[in-house]
Order: sequence, then C-alpha cells, then structure tokens
Amino acid sequence: MSSPHVAVIGLGYVGLPLALALARHYPVTAFDISVTRVAELNGGVDVTGEISASALAASSLVCSNDAAVIDGADYFIITVPTPVDAENRPDLTYVVSACRTIGKVIKKGAIVVLESTVYPGVTEDVCGPELEAASGLVSGKDFFLGYSPERINPGDKEHTIDKITKVVAGQTPEVTKALSDLYGAITAGGVFVAKTIKTAEAAKVIENAQRDINIAFINEVGMIFNRLGLSTHDVLAAAGTKWNFLSFEPGLVGGHCIGVDPFYLAHLASEMGHHPEVILAGRKINDGMAGFIAGRIGERLAEASGSGPPARILVLGLTFKENVPDLRNTKVVDLINALKAQGHDVDVHDAIADAGEAKRLFGLTLLGQLDGAQTYDCVVGAVCHDEYAAFIDDALAAMVKPGGLIVDLKGMWRTLELGPDMQRMEI
Repeated sequence: MSSPHVAVIGLGYVGLPLALALARHYPVTAFDISVTRVAELNGGVDVTGEISASALAASSLVCSNDAAVIDGADYFIITVPTPVDAENRPDLTYVVSACRTIGKVIKKGAIVVLESTVYPGVTEDVCGPELEAASGLVSGKDFFLGYSPERINPGDKEHTIDKITKVVAGQTPEVTKALSDLYGAITAGGVFVAKTIKTAEAAKVIENAQRDINIAFINEVGMIFNRLGLSTHDVLAAAGTKWNFLSFEPGLVGGHCIGVDPFYLAHLASEMGHHPEVILAGRKINDGMAGFIAGRIGERLAEASGSGPPARILVLGLTFKENVPDLRNTKVVDLINALKAQGHDVDVHDAIADAGEAKRLFGLTLLGQLDGAQTYDCVVGAVCHDEYAAFIDDALAAMVKPGGLIVDLKGMWRTLELGPDMQRMEI
C-alpha cells in the first residue's frame, strides 16, 4: 500500500495534531461531529491553541462534519473522548458512535485503530462487535483492529506527536507491522510493539493512574504540612535533592485524563472481582482537594477577621491546566463552589479561558480584566498561567486589602516580597 488513505475520527486535542502529522506523509481526511469545530479549523482557527493558523493553512488535511469524507479509507483512527458518567463509570458513548459511523463506510481490508483511553478489552469486545453490526463485515477477516494509545499532553511543546514513542498493537502480526509503518513515519521517537491489543490498552490506562496516585500522595502530605504551617513546595525542594526522589507537586487534579482514566481501571478491576483500594484512594484524595483547600481558606479568613464570611475572594485561573484554555473537568470549579457554599463572594478571572464557555459550562461570569480598581480579602492563585506567574510584588499586593490573604496553590509567588502584614497560604 504505497499511499494509504487515512481517516481520523475526532478533531480535539488528540485528533488534530495526529491528523496534521499524518497528512505530511499520507492523504488524510478527518471527521468531527461538531459543525463549529470543523468550520473554525477550515477557517484557520484552533481554539485549543495547540495548532497555529499557518500550520493549518499549510496542511493538506481535509476536515468535515460529513462522514462521506472518510468513506472507503484504508485506516480509520478513532480519537474521541472517553469520559465517565455521574457515578464515575466509563462512558463509551463517543467510541460506540464513532464505530457506528465507520461501520457505514468501511471497506474490506481496512484497519480500525482506537487511540482513546479505555480499559483492556474495549477495542476487541466493544469496537469489534459495533463495527460488525454496522457494516455486516467480520472482524479479523473482513476488517482488522488495532490500538495505539494517545500520549498528547496539552500545552506541552516538547513531547509532541512527532517526538514521542508510539505504542502499537494489532489483531494480527500483519496489522501490527502495518501500524508500525504508519506511525513510524510520523515520529522520531520510534514505535514500541506491545504484545497484544489488551496489553497496549492496559499500558495506557496505568500511565495516568500512576500519575494520579503519585499526586495524591503529595496532596495528602500537603494537607499535613499545611496544618503544620509548612510550605509543601519548600519541603519538596529539599526532598528533591535526593537522586531518586520523584518530582510531583500538589494541586487540583482535573482534566480529561488523569482525573478520569483511573476510573476506567477501577471499573475493570471491579468487574473482575477485585476491589482497587490504592487507585480509588488516590482518586478520593485528589477529588477532595478542592474541599480541603476551601476549608483551610475559610479558617484562615475567620482567624484574620475574627468573624466568618462573607469575604470578597478573587480566584485567578479556571482551566484545568496552566496555559491551556480547556475547561473540561476542571476542579477549580469545585473550589469556587465550596467557597461560595461558605457564604463568600467569589470573582473569577482567567487569562486564556473562553468567557462564553465558562458561562455555558458553569454559569460563571469571568472578569474581563484585572484593572486594580477592586481589592479583595483573599486572592487565590489557582492556575499557573504565565500572566499570573509573572506578577511582580506590587501588582499582586495591590489586589489584596491590608492584612489580606494570598493563597498560592501552585507556588508561583513564593519569591515575591509582599509586606509584613500580608498573610500567605500555600499547600
């Protein structure tokens, strides 16, 4: 197959960079159900901020919300979200929908690759039957399955799709070889061949679960150190001088990967009759971090004023991660709601989030600008956007009333001199 037609299903943080990388080597078409997303991309705008207008304009990639654009492709790569539901159970709705869409246009001999994070077994036990039902073809005979876990890290310009190692696994040795060639053409990081599809799925789901557990440990010791009046960041700086100490920081663990993927592994474990104590304990600690922080802020404000709420609080940052506009599954909202539940008045500013999306998702009206006209009893640095990390002493102090509280969740203002009457709190 000299120049295979590659179809990418899903044009989010994962699908778009992948589709563009593949389009440098193959004819690539991409399908997304969002009319708005496709129109923006075709107009040269990537609202995620990951891809420049010039890169979009220079690419041969064809984007459409009409599934006809992927008709008859040789490879179908699924890069759709895999969230959890209200009970933290895996929600495979998008994966199933993608399979049904592909099933209507797939031809014999095609290879369908799942990149979305799932628990072991989804590719073969969920995608395979859905594709068969929609196409009338037989998996492993008329079409073939593969898995290659995505490793996109939003906002990370170092570990990009053209530099990372791609894990691949196919339904047959021939499919595995084909996937190795396909992905090997787009990355200098090489290809690692996993033993089976289930092995590759398992490898992906533990990558983020491992990070979640490590962050949970740091968050728990951060709770302890906070009550001792110690800065966890100071403790970590000292401990980090040991050669084998692992580098993790405390904080709010949200987003659509670390805050979600462990539940996929926990679900599978429960289905197999095993209660996943460590995984769920890590999730419990991290999901409870916003409530803990809000509680400590309330205690500190009460100690300072000698009375309870309401206090005027400014929260800086709403997205789930620094320098990324993505608001999905951000735990800053939990912090804001917990502070409001205490009776405080809370204003929110984010340097890069879309105000309309914040209103639609959370009912929050973001401040348009930080003009210094208003001062607050408390300022919370929740997300380490570059704009906030670059604050100088006077700029930050001007936002806070005399004797007010500055809460630095990310340790970005540790070196600033803010005056002797200013209260400070870190985790």
